Amino acid sequence: MFQLIGSIFNALIGKPIFNLLIIIIAFLPGHNLGMAIIVFTVLVRLALYPLLKKQLHHAMAMRKLQPDIKRIKKQAAGDKQKEYALMQELYKEREIKPLASIGILLAQLPILLALFYAINKIINDPQMLVTNAYGWVQNLPFIQELATDINKLNTVFLGFVDLTKPAIESGVIYWPAMILVLASVFTQYYQSRQLMMTDKSARSLKQILKDSGKGKEVDTMEVQAATSRLTLYFIPFMLFIVAINLAAALSLYWLVGSIVAIIQQRHILKKDVNEMEASVKTDSKSINKKVHKSGAKTYVKEAVSDIPEAEIVTTPKPQPKKQTKKKKNKSKKRR
Repeated sequence: MFQLIGSIFNALIGKPIFNLLIIIIAFLPGHNLGMAIIVFTVLVRLALYPLLKKQLHHAMAMRKLQPDIKRIKKQAAGDKQKEYALMQELYKEREIKPLASIGILLAQLPILLALFYAINKIINDPQMLVTNAYGWVQNLPFIQELATDINKLNTVFLGFVDLTKPAIESGVIYWPAMILVLASVFTQYYQSRQLMMTDKSARSLKQILKDSGKGKEVDTMEVQAATSRLTLYFIPFMLFIVAINLAAALSLYWLVGSIVAIIQQRHILKKDVNEMEASVKTDSKSINKKVHKSGAKTYVKEAVSDIPEAEIVTTPKPQPKKQTKKKKNKSKKRR
């Protein structure tokens, strides 16, 4: 069963991505593996941009629901059946699928894993560039040269980083590779940090567990937030442990992938904030016009309920001015 799944994965995803890397190496001037990895990673990340955009939009939509979810939990007062029904109603009303982000992430993982294994294959066995290529790819001039002499593949990046060497080998640090490892760890941390909400009053996971031991009520949302803050440091740490023992080419792949993801995330988040601000301004103007016409306080409360941050400026109805005594006397004299 697993062998069948593996062969299907290799035929549909693994081999096409591997051959894409081979084609880039064949046509790239200088045939440098490092430059090919950069071009290769950027192209794949750009292809995954629509999925990343959907994932971020869903994450932000779920984040906006947090006040409503807290209200529902308070309203349910421990009744799990009532809480579930209210949550489903909320998701339906806002047109949100809670498990959509998992599906989007699972759609990206096979491609990213195939990208990782493609680079790993070349590092472990450069001859795979010839033997694992499609027939028409094997006929490319540079691939035919590699078939006669595999050492023609340039694995030195920027003239001094040997991409086949790990950061630590036999207890000795290879600093060019170590710099790539540290840079990839930092960018991975920043990529995760970019998407995380900061709350100074939030409790740590240790404090939550301590309070739970004392019998205090624990909010599952607060536990999830504390866990995500913990992974902010855990994932880069694990990346460092793994990367120092692998070829520098894989650290270059992680570094480039994180940099592209940071740029994409910044673009998506900035665009969404601008659209949201424009929407709030438009809605607040329309509400102000309606308020000015009706002059009713109750209408303001109902209209602003969906726009909590909008500032509504109401204009009171003009009152008729009272005539002064002098004006009244003048009018009598005229008569």
